[in-house]
Amino acid sequence: MADGAIAWSENEIGELTAKVKALKASMSRVIIGQENVIDSLIICLLAGGHALVEGVPGLGKTLLVKSLSQATELDFHRVQFTPDLMPSDIVGTEILEEDHATRKREFRFQQGPVFTQVLLADEINRAPPKTQSALLEAMQERSVTFAGQTHKLPKPFFVLATQNPIEQAGTYPLPEAQLDRFLLRIDVVYPTEEEEIRMVSATTHAGLKDAEPVMDVPTLLRLQQLVRDIEIGDHLLAYATRLVRATRPALTTVPAVKQHIGWGAGPRAGQALVLASKARALMQGRLAVTREDIGEMLLPVLAHRVLRNFEAEADGIAIADILQALRDHIRPD
Repeated sequence: MADGAIAWSENEIGELTAKVKALKASMSRVIIGQENVIDSLIICLLAGGHALVEGVPGLGKTLLVKSLSQATELDFHRVQFTPDLMPSDIVGTEILEEDHATRKREFRFQQGPVFTQVLLADEINRAPPKTQSALLEAMQERSVTFAGQTHKLPKPFFVLATQNPIEQAGTYPLPEAQLDRFLLRIDVVYPTEEEEIRMVSATTHAGLKDAEPVMDVPTLLRLQQLVRDIEIGDHLLAYATRLVRATRPALTTVPAVKQHIGWGAGPRAGQALVLASKARALMQGRLAVTREDIGEMLLPVLAHRVLRNFEAEADGIAIADILQALRDHIRPD
């Protein structure tokens, strides 16, 4: 373990890793297919980050996050973002109350839906920038400041924000600085034919059952601490840093990046890549990060942090292809 880390007993580590497996199994009984999406959501939760999910309507994004909250016994709120949504609709507002005995009036802060443990921000890009910023500030600071008073958010606090990649009319795309607050971007794709048949069958009978609770809040908080204490060798730390730095056109030696990237990832991406790799290692039952962990987390960590240039967009060059070229070019020592 790293310097200053908690001394973990083998029994406790075994119990915690068993809880992670049980969490995935509980969600998989409700969610048909989408194994990679389930893994990514759990990785994001264990790492203490937030997730940006993209996918067309009807692929079960709401069911995914609802199942996650049920399986972990976390409080869950859903907010549908719309063009008329105000910041106070998210974080809360002050209301004037009168004491009937003394007739004294005073303002009391009424908490908004952000005061929860799992928040689904549905179609976040439909709300105006001021409302988006209010949520993203809460995500970063884990608190809300209103009228000079700071109100702490519950622990853990996990935001899953969705974006529809098809309908862009009337939307307000998230600025890059705000996208950087999301640990991972997760793409929800169409199910296979077999999975879709099972999905249609399950949802047209008696209905889907809720996810079985398998993890409580203290266990989740312990798991998040364990993730931070997972080992990563100096050579892999340097490897993750080189991958991030190689996304910057002015610094890179990767031809695909020089030709197709307009703006690279910042230092926060390196932190996210290491944390996500540690969480993936724990998902795989390991207490040490491998090169494979870093490689597998490269796309979800960097996909929303790296900007293609006009040439890449005009030629239809996917960000996944550029990052794969980066992965092939940059090797660990």
